[in-house]
Amino acid sequence: MTLRLKINLIVGALTVLFVAAVIALQLRSMRDSVHEEVVAANRVAAQLLDRTVWRYAAQGTPAMLAFLQGVGRVRSNDIELLDAQGNELYRSPPSPYKPGRDAPAWFDALISPPPSVQSIEFPDGKLVVRANASRAALDAWDYTLWLAGGALLLLLVVNTLVFWLVGRAVRPFGEIVAALNQVQAGRFDVALPPLAGTEAAAIGGAFNRMVHDLQGHIETEKRAVRAEMQLSDSRELTRWIEQHVEQERLLIARELHDELGQSVTAMRSMALSIAQRVGPLDAQAEQAARLIADESSRLYDAMHGIIPRLTPLVLDNFGLAEALDDLVERTRRSQPGVDIQMLVDLGAARLPGDLALALYRAAQEGITNALRHGQARHVQLSLQGSDTEVTLAVVDDGQGLASDWSERTGHYGLRWLAERAQALHGQLDVEPVSPHGVQLRLRVPLESP
Repeated sequence: MTLRLKINLIVGALTVLFVAAVIALQLRSMRDSVHEEVVAANRVAAQLLDRTVWRYAAQGTPAMLAFLQGVGRVRSNDIELLDAQGNELYRSPPSPYKPGRDAPAWFDALISPPPSVQSIEFPDGKLVVRANASRAALDAWDYTLWLAGGALLLLLVVNTLVFWLVGRAVRPFGEIVAALNQVQAGRFDVALPPLAGTEAAAIGGAFNRMVHDLQGHIETEKRAVRAEMQLSDSRELTRWIEQHVEQERLLIARELHDELGQSVTAMRSMALSIAQRVGPLDAQAEQAARLIADESSRLYDAMHGIIPRLTPLVLDNFGLAEALDDLVERTRRSQPGVDIQMLVDLGAARLPGDLALALYRAAQEGITNALRHGQARHVQLSLQGSDTEVTLAVVDDGQGLASDWSERTGHYGLRWLAERAQALHGQLDVEPVSPHGVQLRLRVPLESP
């Protein structure tokens, strides 16, 4: 049901109630008037006839008949003359007012007063005067019909006028609904013109502002989606680059270990052999050969120090626990003044290669930062695993974190770890510990086998 029809029905119902109330009040007023008029007329007629009838009654019944026939009707009263035996001798003629018409019986019963009868008895008979309200009821009925016809005409006029005025008033709302349907269909460039009426103009202005804001939000959302896609592409590219960098590091480390390592070892062996052979013959040649052997040894040691930084070959051959143990031992040899404790308890956790490498890099980064930036003297490395997740933590007693460390440039190693953690659906936390120091913790969930 439309708003226009609802308003029209409400106004029509209120008009009907008003007209019904007016007609009810008029009926009550007419009923009181008819009662007062008919009862008073009956009483007056009885009093007048009572004073006159005795004079004609003394002259006999013929004189009484002649008098009554001369009088005819007395307003709204029926006059009846009866003899001593109760036989009707005379009845007044019907009223000539609106002859042949009567009000409906139900309306007559509603308007007319209770029957009012006055009797005047004399020696030869009785005169009965009855109130007759039929003409007054007919007048009231005619007035009621006129009033009802006027009310019906008023109802039609009022409803027609209201229907037209409401149609003009709600016409802007049709434009608003059409614009909303266009927005629902996906058109966000809709704009409403200035609408007539205070409420419609306010709704139109709010609609235009809403569409404008919606366009801005959609454009912002599009830019955010594009930025997110670009960021996702960038992360994918970064991971692809990291994978290839790790592969290249692994290849370089294996080349250093297998090819260059063997070559340096061979050079050292040949130099020692030359020194032993030429020693008794040429002291300078022996010294040069031993110098070559010493340099070969230093080169071999330096090469073996570079290989773990490139990629932990121990990780591929023996697993994460052995790789971490090798990392701790090498750190202890290079930093004899630092106390490093390690606790590894992987339980039933099974670590894929990329996760094991990320945990190793996290341990490597945590130890390096603790020694290089924190000047720590005690470092604790722990690795714990379960069926659902694995956690690596590095805790030191160094200088701690600066208050604005997260806003400073640098910390590329931690950023790389955070990216790796996010790629593995894990979480990297770097936070200070009491009384001083830093805790690096990497938690990564494990996929169900």
